[in-house]
Amino acid sequence: MQQETLVAGVRRFNRTVTQRVGALNDAYLARGRPLGQARVLWELGEAGPAGAEVRALRSALDLDSGYLSRLLRALEADGLVDVVEAGGAVGGPGDGRVRTARLTAAGRTEHAQLDRASDELAQEILEPLNAKQRERLVAAMADVERLLTASQVEVAVTDPRLPAARHCLARYFAELAERFDDGFDPARGISASDSELTLPAGLLLVVTLHGTPVGCGALKLDLDSGVAHLKRMWVDRSMRGLGLGRRLLAELEAQAVAHKVRTLRLDTNRALAEALALYRAAGFSEVEAFNDEAYAHHWFEKVL
Repeated sequence: MQQETLVAGVRRFNRTVTQRVGALNDAYLARGRPLGQARVLWELGEAGPAGAEVRALRSALDLDSGYLSRLLRALEADGLVDVVEAGGAVGGPGDGRVRTARLTAAGRTEHAQLDRASDELAQEILEPLNAKQRERLVAAMADVERLLTASQVEVAVTDPRLPAARHCLARYFAELAERFDDGFDPARGISASDSELTLPAGLLLVVTLHGTPVGCGALKLDLDSGVAHLKRMWVDRSMRGLGLGRRLLAELEAQAVAHKVRTLRLDTNRALAEALALYRAAGFSEVEAFNDEAYAHHWFEKVL
């Protein structure tokens, strides 16, 4: 399908959805405030009594800091939200840059009413449809939601010493320890240290969604031989089924090509059936063992 047709389809879908859910109205769900304010109220209500850090809220909603500040000020003026400084964060206690937003008692009441109105809107959308159509619509919505989530993922070269990288590597090691027959100890495997995953020796890609790390993959580069070894491929379980493994592998291949790599190699464990399928589907060929990795049962190679 041509790009113009795809773009036109997305725009048509956007127009239909914004009209059907009432996003065009200044008073969303007849609550007297626009959709942006209503969504912030909903997020804070879901966060619970402790509220949410403004930075985290901005990241979760993908909002410009200035626009979010205006939304919060409007909600504060209506007595629905309190924004307070949070101590013990970056810069020390009382650092004014770290703020927390939480609902007031009136805000919690408004959140409950907004929740009821949202349920009523959902019922209104479903009501004219027959049972089969309702199931089709909800299933299609779930599919669209997952695809839209995948479209918001970002992949970037990241210093392996940073917290996002540390988080991914720790989760990766924990999952291998759970899935491998004899557990997993990174000290027993072939090394992929911080220095080995930092250019020019190598690199680490971290996958994030709204600023939250959800995956990683690495290359160890041997620029003299034109060979790179793929390491530390992991995607959070909550994000699987979105094609992120394929995307991450493609990004790693692109990085390898950019660094003049001619051959990409990897080894993997027999317990990782989905990884084996991914590598074979991506054009990797199984070869004889080229290292003595303690946890490997399969070795693959791909000429780029």
